[in-house]
Formats: sequence, structure tokens, C-alpha cells
Amino acid sequence: MEKNIFTSESVTEGHPDKVCDQISDAILDELLKQDPNSHTAIECLATTGLVVVAGEIRTKAYVDIAGVTRKTINEIGYNNSSSGFKGDDCGILISIDEQSPDISQGVDKGKGKHKEQGAGDQGLMFGYACDETPELMPLPIMLAHKMAKRLATVRKSKTLSYLEPDGKTEVAVEYVNGKPTRIDTVVVATQHNEKVAQATLEKDIKKQVIDYVGKKYIDNKTRIFINATGKFIKGGPPADAGLTGRKIIVDTYGGYAPHGGGAFSGKDPSKVDRSATYMARYIAKNIVAAKLAKKCLVQLSYVIGVADPVSVMVDTYGTSKLTNTKIEKIVRKEFELKPAGIIKQLKLKKPIYRKTAAYGHFGRNEQGFAWEKTDKLNSLKKYNK
Repeated sequence: MEKNIFTSESVTEGHPDKVCDQISDAILDELLKQDPNSHTAIECLATTGLVVVAGEIRTKAYVDIAGVTRKTINEIGYNNSSSGFKGDDCGILISIDEQSPDISQGVDKGKGKHKEQGAGDQGLMFGYACDETPELMPLPIMLAHKMAKRLATVRKSKTLSYLEPDGKTEVAVEYVNGKPTRIDTVVVATQHNEKVAQATLEKDIKKQVIDYVGKKYIDNKTRIFINATGKFIKGGPPADAGLTGRKIIVDTYGGYAPHGGGAFSGKDPSKVDRSATYMARYIAKNIVAAKLAKKCLVQLSYVIGVADPVSVMVDTYGTSKLTNTKIEKIVRKEFELKPAGIIKQLKLKKPIYRKTAAYGHFGRNEQGFAWEKTDKLNSLKKYNK
């Protein structure tokens, strides 16, 4: 019997980095509503009393960037002075430039060195799926996300009215012979006001968040840490400056699978950092859903201005009857791999991105998450004979 423990973490929508991700994607959504062909690379920094929005945009739309920023902050829950950060009161600095013409000619059909729409950047992207959960995701990251989202739910519903927006979760799952069996450790850090006692908070979080989400996997040996320093009153950007794109492992598979390095938020789908990562997940998930493999890792790589991927790699970790080489050929035949095809297949020119910017980009069967669909099953099942 072989045992090992794997840990993943998540953060709430009020975490400073996630505040920045949501601002960047909220601005992108507003641009796409008016001009679906908008090209963006929007970065955000949040700190005490200040938000800086910077980057490059090419669009026919007009968006009140400061207004969108304030609205997003307020909706997250930073809408009163008690948290030390308020959407209506914080200063906002904006520094937006045009997209470089050297980049734009590579992503506009017929304008660059190549006729087809090329990738918006060079890079490598990964997608992953496994049969550990109904979402075909690793169990540790799914539990961490669900606990983080539950923190927001009980805060907004006033079930635990003393909670503030900032928070983090961490879940360590014990695997036996490669299968998840139990939760070894849970860590929850949640911002709160001064009125609640630590003992009350610990009892409430255990019942309303940890047990609510993970009771099936908790036993009498599970270790639980709740606000392990003793208090978490000062939180959000005043306690820890936030930046767009700094939670890329939270955004994907919790460290369970490789990450190509590119962040998602603030980038339009011409940026393969985002769109090709979504396609890689779509491919991996459909392969596992079609029972061609129990686990599947897909890597795609691109060069700026060129439509065809530089490489396509599949690894099923020995869980498929087919060779990895055979599955790679199937992927090239059955899936769109050029940027224009990916964007069309996954409907990525729609304003869907604000929702992706908290609680993970994968494992969510919600409207707009087209890369989570398993609509390629009929095309793939024929290879399983």
C-alpha cells in the first residue's frame, strides 16, 4: 500500500490578487460587449486606498474604466469602511496605451507575414483532466475552491455576518495507491470584524464551511486550522497588495498538473495564454469523459503570428489502451487547434470572463464555460473499440 498527501489551495474573491483579476476581466467583458474584436492586455494593482489599471487596448468601444473598477470592488464586498478598502473611496490611476502594431499584424487575418490569424504570443499551455471527481478535476483543488466559495456564500447571505471579503483555503488529501481517500488537513484563513470571538469563529467555520463541503472525506484524524495566527481583521489590499495574474496555480489545477506560466485575466482570446489553455482543458476533459484514459495531460505550444501549433503532446500516464502518439493524432484530427478555430469553437468573444476570475477557470459546469463541455464524446468513443 502506497500513501501520499497532495495539497492545493484556493482564495476567495476578496483576496487582493483576485480583486485585481476580476477588475481586469470586468473591463475586458465591457469591451467585448461593445466590440467583440477588442484586443486587450489589462493589468491591475491594488493597495491601500489605490488601484492602478494599466496595459494595452485596441478597440472600437468606450468603457468607463474607473466606473467598472469601482463597481467590481463594491460587488466583491469592499463597499464599506470597516474593511479598510472601499470601491467608492479608493483612488484610481489609469495608464492605457494602444496595442503594439507589431503584435496586431500577427493576430489580424491577412495582415502579418502569414495569411491566417496567428497566435497572439509564443508560449506553451497545459490542460488536464482525471476521473477523481464528477468535474473530472483533481480532488484537492475542487475541495479548496468549494470551501473558498462557501466562505463568500455565508458572508453574503449574512449566515456569518461578521466575515469580511478576504480569505484563503488549503486542503491536503491523502491518496492510497493513487486514489483519494480522505482529507488529512484543512486550513482556512478568513477575514472577520473585531466583534467575533476566535472560539465562535472556529466553531462556525468548521460547521458552515469545512463540514458543509468536505464532511464525506473528514475523519477523526483530520487536522483543522482556522485563522491559525489568532485573528485576521486587517485584510484585502490594505494588508497585502494585489496584482493581476499572480494566482495562476489557483486558477488551474492547484499544482496537480504543469502550468505553462501565462496568466489569464485581462487578456482577450487572441492571447493563446488564455484561449489555448482553455482548449487544452477541453481536449483533456473530453478524452477522459470518453474513457480513452483515466488521466490526461495535454500540452500545446505556439509561436507569435503563426496559426498552427508548434507541438501537440498528450500523456495519459499509462491509463489508456492507446499509445500517447495515437491519441496525439486523434487530437489533431478531432479538435480545433488554430487560434481562430479555438475562439469560434469555444465562443470566446463573448463577455464571459469576470466569472472565471475567482474560484478557478476549470471544473465549473456553468453558462459560458464552453471548454467544460463534453460534447466531443461521440467523435472520440469510436476510438475506444
